[in-house]
Amino acid sequence: MQKTTLIVSAGAALLGLAPASAADFATRPYGKAPPPAYVTPLPSWAGFYLGANGGADWSHNCWTLNRFGAAAVAPTQSEGCHNATSGLIGGQVGYRWQAASWVFGLEAQGNWTDLKSSNASTAALTTGITNTTKTDAIGLFTGQAGYAWGNVLWYVKGGAAVTHNKYTGTANAAAPFPVGTQLDSASETRWGGTVGTGVEFGFAPNWSVAVEYDHLFMGSRDISFPATATVNSRVDTIKQDIDMATVRVNYRFGAPMATRY
Repeated sequence: MQKTTLIVSAGAALLGLAPASAADFATRPYGKAPPPAYVTPLPSWAGFYLGANGGADWSHNCWTLNRFGAAAVAPTQSEGCHNATSGLIGGQVGYRWQAASWVFGLEAQGNWTDLKSSNASTAALTTGITNTTKTDAIGLFTGQAGYAWGNVLWYVKGGAAVTHNKYTGTANAAAPFPVGTQLDSASETRWGGTVGTGVEFGFAPNWSVAVEYDHLFMGSRDISFPATATVNSRVDTIKQDIDMATVRVNYRFGAPMATRY
């Protein structure tokens, strides 16, 4: 009898424990995995772009007299040099190709400027004349090669440069004319070369901002000044160099930025 009672008690105890054991092994509630973290979109640099730029430029111009009237000047006589600084504003248009992190492109850029400076001639034959150089327009036609780190692009550029220049000779205190009287003048469109570099940052879909520096090698040209009622004709070899530092904003046409996770 005691053995039967013990068996019944043990079975009841097992039945009492059964619900608790089932609860322990119940399926846990299912929760969705957290979404992947969002990372700022990175731009593609390929495609057409259009932009505006502004900044500062400075020039260095040296004049050398090599002909006065009908006679050649031998040896030539230096008329001196003058430097100018100015602000500039303009725009650019171009196209870029991208292969992995390498970026290549072509670009045309145009700027208005007001580079103007002068000095009194140091040549014996033109004493009394103040020479002035004014550059009012600059153009660049360049190729580009660069390397991109996501939304940052470093590039170098090089190609052709063109400037529009006006030259004047005016009377100074050593001349037998009122100071400031225009004595002669000439103008030209000059072609040369340029090299530069820049860093560009993509800050929004299809938008980027860059800082850029360019040096223009405009070389030396013979500029003829026709005779006037007050002075003989002359020919000066004028050497010119220009530097530019600009901030540029570009809009790229095409697909929006790709997103990385």
